[in-house]
Order: sequence, then structure tokens, then C-alpha cells
Amino acid sequence: MTSRNGFIGVLFSFCLGVSCITALCADERNQKGSGKADSAPSLASAVPVDSERALSANDVIAVTVYGEEDLTAKTIIDKNGMVMLQLLGQVKLSGLTVKDATTKIQQLYDKDYLVNPQVNVIVEQFAARRFSVLGQVNKPGSIDFPQNESVNLLEAIAMAGGYTRLGAPSKVRVRRQENGVEKTINLNAEEMSKNSKKKNFEVLPDDIIYVDERTF
Repeated sequence: MTSRNGFIGVLFSFCLGVSCITALCADERNQKGSGKADSAPSLASAVPVDSERALSANDVIAVTVYGEEDLTAKTIIDKNGMVMLQLLGQVKLSGLTVKDATTKIQQLYDKDYLVNPQVNVIVEQFAARRFSVLGQVNKPGSIDFPQNESVNLLEAIAMAGGYTRLGAPSKVRVRRQENGVEKTINLNAEEMSKNSKKKNFEVLPDDIIYVDERTF
């Protein structure tokens, strides 16, 4: 026979279970009523994995604004680093990361047109980035940058098959366009390889690296 105390304990456990179920159902109803499932997506979730790479000419991007379908745009960044966006007109994005580009567009829409716009920028295709390694290397020619990675001088020479037996690591020249002006940079790759504390030289798109011939 169940004691009085045992019966009270069972009854208390049953009531406690009912209370928990009731509270859980109420909470679920509140969440549905609050419309949280339909809230705007966060900006952080819109930033792609490769958001640290700077945008450049010929990148293909898609721009969307939450709740504003007429502002959706799929466009190519032109040679001047500009894109055409609804209401905003020409906007310069080259040199910005995806995160910074998103912030810039959001601020421009927020300034004159929308209240707290939720902007999403996605890179659908990065433009091909290349550099060339010529002269005394085993595989001279044009080389594509690895996706979302930088390349230094020693890595570039290695990607070109390394030096020939006549190659002079101490005599490397880099031709580069800066603000429409071509400049030549003389470098000592041999010294870079021997001194780990010496800052390596970063290769940029369209650089032409030339390894001179060794003199005997």
C-alpha cells in the first residue's frame, strides 16, 4: 500500500511535469507570435569565406537588399573599380574586402533612401589574377595566383620550376605598373632565402618577374 507521503510525492511530480509542458508550449507560441523566423538575415552570415580578398576589376558580384527586390543587382566591377547600383549610381568597390564593400553600400542606402538596410554582397566569380616569371627559370610563363592566397617572390620562382643552372638568384627584376607608370624593382632573392628575418617581397597581379643569367 502506498504511504500518504509517497502519494503526495507522486502527485507533486505529476503537477511539476504538467507545469513544464505548459510553460514549454507557451514559450513555443510566443516564439511563433514574435515572428523571429521571418526576421532579416544577419550581415555576418552573408559574408563569404573569402571575404578578406580585395575586390578588383572584372570580379562578378551580386548585391541584394533584404525586402527590396528592385535593388537586386548582378554586375561586373569595371576597369575603374566601379559598379552601377540602383538609386546610388556609380559606386567604387575595388580595393575593398567584401565586408567593407557591404558596409559601404549599406551606409549609402541608409544615408538617403532606406532605414537600416540589410545588404548582402556575394562574389560569384573572382577575376583571374596572374603574374609572369621569365628568364632563367625552368618553366617560364604566366602563372595564376592560387585562389584566395598571396604569393611572395620565392614562392613565385618555385612555381616557375625554380632556377636553371644559369639562373642568378641575386639578380631578379620585377616590372610593375603603379598608377599607370611602369617601374622596375631590383631584388636579391638569394639573400631573402638565406635570411629568414628579411621580409619577403609580395608579388602583385600582372607583375613580370625576370631572373637574370649568372655571370662567371
